Amino acid sequence: MPQASPRGTYLQVSEALRQKIETGEIPEALPSQTALMRAYDVSRSTIERALAALKAEGLIESVQGAGWFVAGTGDRRPLVERVTDLLRGEGVNVGDRFPTERELCERFGASRTAVRSAIAQMEGQGLIGKGAGRGREVLTLPAGRETQTA
Repeated sequence: MPQASPRGTYLQVSEALRQKIETGEIPEALPSQTALMRAYDVSRSTIERALAALKAEGLIESVQGAGWFVAGTGDRRPLVERVTDLLRGEGVNVGDRFPTERELCERFGASRTAVRSAIAQMEGQGLIGKGAGRGREVLTLPAGRETQTA
């Protein structure tokens, strides 16, 4: 972001995000705060102020543990529920490799902290556990999953 502007940097960031939302470049979930910090080369406090400004306008809304969304869009369930849905997917079996933290961050647009919390909850429920090496694997499938016939 250019620093010589008379407008506050956070206002420049919020304007850039507003334009991306209005053009559909950001249709639903906003990138994580860390990704926004990198994209605009600004501090976390600048990103937080930009997001607060957009929230005050009613353009975006936050969902604890899920991130920021364009108002009226997106899956508002807690991240752990959305990640658990991966185990309900077709072709997922006990013993399969579970996605890495990085893969989950990218897939859900969530922070590493939020992903780690979801993983810890899933490990506590006995759904996933340590696999070969540093990875994780599926230990059991969640209740409510349709049984697959061979």
